[in-house]
Amino acid sequence: MNAFSQTISVALSLVADGDAALWQIVALSLRVSGTAVLLGAALGLLLGGWLAVARFAGQGLVVGALTTLLALPSVVVGLVVYLLLSRSGPLGSLGILFTPTAMVIAQSILVVPLIAALARQLVVDALREGGDELQAMGAGRLLSALLLLAHQRIAVLTVLLTAFGRAVAEVGAVMIVGGNIDGFTRVMTTSIALETSKGDLPLALALGLVLLGVVGLLNLTLAMAQRRAAAGGVAALGAARGAAV
Repeated sequence: MNAFSQTISVALSLVADGDAALWQIVALSLRVSGTAVLLGAALGLLLGGWLAVARFAGQGLVVGALTTLLALPSVVVGLVVYLLLSRSGPLGSLGILFTPTAMVIAQSILVVPLIAALARQLVVDALREGGDELQAMGAGRLLSALLLLAHQRIAVLTVLLTAFGRAVAEVGAVMIVGGNIDGFTRVMTTSIALETSKGDLPLALALGLVLLGVVGLLNLTLAMAQRRAAAGGVAALGAARGAAV
């Protein structure tokens, strides 16, 4: 058995046998990224909806800046959060640098522009298709935007899953603010980088396989939700036609 096939075999064994260290890392990764997306969604959906309906001087510049932030490198986010949370920083007294909390903050900042930009586009498209009827019925601009987002549940789910994929697969920010501490702040991506540099290729590959599995499961969940929504739409259309006859 050559080195490549042996590495794959050992990696698969680690996943199948439920290696404690591996699954502890996976659990922390999912917890950090999941929490970050929830926090990012609370701000991003609100910001995106507001930008879609607000009218103010310089709005184009704000939207342009938001779009630019989509390409913001994760290491830059990590550096900014590090400077804020370091002992000499303005938030250093919190003492949360090199903790999972700091990692959540960094990933939340990373996904907010993505969620906000996509949410804004969803609302803009909905308004073009007649969604402005809500405002005609007396709903305020922001409330109308949030109602439109609530109506487009599958599209919003797509946005959130996309954000989760971005968060769980990034390495720079969590490496900087988390410190990659074994058993405390070590997540899948930072572990892959570390174990590869140490030469522990089976563990690195096992974590990579799990990471791919998580992303694949997200895509499967999204596909099932889209199919269910499409089936529901077809059934509703058939019922409407039947009632009309």
